[in-house]
Amino acid sequence: MILGMGPLELILILVAVLLIFGPKNLPKIGSALGKTVKNVREGMDEGKDDEKSEPDASADDSVEVIADEDDADAPVEGAPAEGGQFCPKCGAHNAAGAGFCAKCGAKLGSDE
Repeated sequence: MILGMGPLELILILVAVLLIFGPKNLPKIGSALGKTVKNVREGMDEGKDDEKSEPDASADDSVEVIADEDDADAPVEGAPAEGGQFCPKCGAHNAAGAGFCAKCGAKLGSDE
């Protein structure tokens, strides 16, 4: 059995392909299919080579983060001002009197 198909199913598929494409085009189709399989296998082998060399490159891109005591009470950049509300659907910050979210348009102030 190939791919869970018996010999009868394989013969039926071969007959259908023969009827659709004709006997003159079968060698061309077989050749194109073989080249495609070869290219896919070569591409998979290239991907394996890239995975082996990748960890060395990612080690150079690391950034060291240093915690400073003076930064503990500093405001976070991009943090919303006090007052206002967050959208229950997308989490975007909106003005205090807004009825609808400026980002997604969801109704604010109700727990639906």
